[in-house]
Amino acid sequence: MEKSLQLGKSVIAQEEKALERLRLSLGSDFINALECIYSCKGRLVISGMGKSGHIGKKISATMSSTGTPSFFLHPAEASHGDLGALTKNDVLLAISNSGESKELFDVLEYAARHAIKIIAVTKNKNSFLGTQADICLVLPNEQEACPIGCAPTSSTTMTLALGDALAMALLDLRGFSAEDFHDFHPGGKLGSQLKRVKDLMHKGDELPLIGANAKMKDAVVEMTKKGLGCIAVVEKDRENHLIIRGIIADGDLRRHMAPDLLEKRVQEVMSLSPTTIDTEALASKAVGIMNKKGITSLVVVDEQSHMVGLIHMHDCLRVGIE
Repeated sequence: MEKSLQLGKSVIAQEEKALERLRLSLGSDFINALECIYSCKGRLVISGMGKSGHIGKKISATMSSTGTPSFFLHPAEASHGDLGALTKNDVLLAISNSGESKELFDVLEYAARHAIKIIAVTKNKNSFLGTQADICLVLPNEQEACPIGCAPTSSTTMTLALGDALAMALLDLRGFSAEDFHDFHPGGKLGSQLKRVKDLMHKGDELPLIGANAKMKDAVVEMTKKGLGCIAVVEKDRENHLIIRGIIADGDLRRHMAPDLLEKRVQEVMSLSPTTIDTEALASKAVGIMNKKGITSLVVVDEQSHMVGLIHMHDCLRVGIE
């Protein structure tokens, strides 16, 4: 087993070496490929056979989730009718380690005939793929990290890293944000982490509201009814917008506990200048603020600082944001 452990470490070391050579090799062709994809009016269509195809599917998925519309076109299926999915507005990214994958020939011929830009990813610039491409991204000629030298290892790792490099550079060029990323990832743990405050906040009739001159007994009834552990002290402007004046939380009730508490005016008990957060902020930011300040609720405001909701720590925990 010790021999196997050393072999595993050797594979990773060889792939690290290959990635370093790839990093040092990036230059004008990488920039040209970026400009070609960035200016594309259609989609980035990725094609490859075998292991190159599997890597191509992952690159396509990463592109689509980071602002670059993309899909994978299987070269064998393309030769049997799927070429119709490739349009003149698209860019073709073709992957072949040797550059001689015969299954790609029909796709390349079709793209050339219809003046569709071709970006090649291959080790051999002088291969059929390399010579047919408008832009050729050449992988360093590193040996595979395979003890018999056959299984695609270093080459597929380099191809995947190159795809990630293109995708992240395009993400940056497009000004793609975490909020944009959330729009493409609404489900699962990642989707939860990227939810915005407006997605989780309480609003409308769910909000516990009261005026500053009201009696505390009415405030306690409203707090209990709405069950958010706090009540917002507000007044309305001429356009019926809510103007936040203060907040009363469970902690305020404990601090002011006295026989005459329920007969006091709300303004005597409320905390001034409650902490607020914008509707477009990430819910994870709301959790950070609540943890830092030791509170369980935040007043949510719009761009004009009008109160539009309340977000509670439990709302965030319920969807997995911690």
